[in-house]
Amino acid sequence: MEPQRILAPSILSADFGHLGRTIRMLDRSAAQWVHVDVMDGVFVPNISFGFPVLKAVRRATRKTIDVHLMIVEPERYVQRFVEAGADLVTFHLEACADPARCIALIRERGARAGITIKPATPIEAVREWIASVDMVLLMSVEPGFGGQAFIPATFDKIRRLRRMADAGNPALSIEVDGGVSSQNARELYEAGANVLVAGSAVFGAEDPESEIARLLQC
Repeated sequence: MEPQRILAPSILSADFGHLGRTIRMLDRSAAQWVHVDVMDGVFVPNISFGFPVLKAVRRATRKTIDVHLMIVEPERYVQRFVEAGADLVTFHLEACADPARCIALIRERGARAGITIKPATPIEAVREWIASVDMVLLMSVEPGFGGQAFIPATFDKIRRLRRMADAGNPALSIEVDGGVSSQNARELYEAGANVLVAGSAVFGAEDPESEIARLLQC
């Protein structure tokens, strides 16, 4: 059976001056998750949200909060992000010295765990962790900034990851983040992804709620 399609709008592309209103709109919409990008200015050349913003997002929505950590030493902070409201925490394999410990720390607080890799990281790097996590997030742009163009090689990485997951963890969710739009959503689903992160495509649309529904129906 085909896994449920999930859309996770990234609030990195939202209007921060009206963030509460934006989160309430997402709460009304067909989107199942809210994607929160956390950047530290070290692992990526930008800085974004921290614990106070995440707590505010948690108060404003009943939806699943999907936190993507783009930070060094994520094991120092993962439990605090769960306590602040994250339902799922994804960390970068490239930024973590002990992925097993990081996964265990996330689960200890009752959240789901995911691993992320950058576009240049080979898909084989996640093989040993597939059975240990709930989700693998494939970056389809370089992490750190919104609005970048989608990297086409991602399609092949999704297909290869889906085959690996089918052999080791059929329930694994595959999330794709970067350059997602109605122009490539169908092909991403067909390749084997079931969770799409969309920032500019949603918040740059004239009617974000309609665009969310469109992305789920591609």
